[in-house]
Amino acid sequence: MLMHSKHEIIRCERCNGAFECKANSFTKCDCAKVPLTLNETQYISEQYDGCLCNQCLLIIKQEYHVWLSQA
Repeated sequence: MLMHSKHEIIRCERCNGAFECKANSFTKCDCAKVPLTLNETQYISEQYDGCLCNQCLLIIKQEYHVWLSQA
């Protein structure tokens, strides 16, 4: 069943999962709930150009810290 939304439904660039993008209302967007440091944001933006779902943001954030500990 499709639900009507006033926001765009997009696909996560990493997992291809669908989620509601609220880019026009960023503080209410789900991705704003994943706190990222400047370094984490830069790490993610070096790998992906588009939006990512919360689950992928959390996974990549964890990957960054693993990578950082091995560097």
